Amino acid sequence: MLIIPAAAQVSAPAAIVEDVKGEVPGVEFMDYVLPGKVIKLGAKGEIVLNYLNSCVRETIKGGVVIVGTEQSKVSLADIQSDKIDCAGPKPMLSDSEASQSAATAFRSIAVSKRSSAAAPVVAVYSVVPLFDVAGKGRLVIERKDIAGERQDIALDRKTLAKGRFADLGKVGKPLAAGGLYAASFGGRHIVFKVAATARRDEGPVIGRLLRF
Repeated sequence: MLIIPAAAQVSAPAAIVEDVKGEVPGVEFMDYVLPGKVIKLGAKGEIVLNYLNSCVRETIKGGVVIVGTEQSKVSLADIQSDKIDCAGPKPMLSDSEASQSAATAFRSIAVSKRSSAAAPVVAVYSVVPLFDVAGKGRLVIERKDIAGERQDIALDRKTLAKGRFADLGKVGKPLAAGGLYAASFGGRHIVFKVAATARRDEGPVIGRLLRF
């Protein structure tokens, strides 16, 4: 028997739904789900969950799923789990924090020429990141290691998936693998690096998700 954990009271999402097949009540494509949520897949239902903190991607067929904090508990289900390249929790930065983080990133780039100890601020593993902007507005993406590359994208209900997600593969242009970028939206900023090994296609959600 499955027992719903006390973490059900936690308000922060644990995972995001990458895909749903069949009749699965209570969840939809690109929904955030909380720890403790019970998902009944039935005999033919299927769901793909991406865990935000652990970078675990699960494909679950049939049965009952209880969402955990880093992985699911299942009953009468077939589950396949994979560890995905992702940055884990994404920081939300103020103007001053973003400036400081950018400076840190630039120092890291300089140091990386002499040492392997440096690390980027945030990494994504696809050249077409998925931005959670949570509303309409203007998304500005500017490259920081090479001058001249800039995208200024107007986002509205027609261009946003589920009213909050901006998929650069659909609304903008692919970024450069290995490039250092700053993105801004509604007064929030993220400094991130596209991994040198970044996929050319979309790939798993957690490998390309940036949350404002």
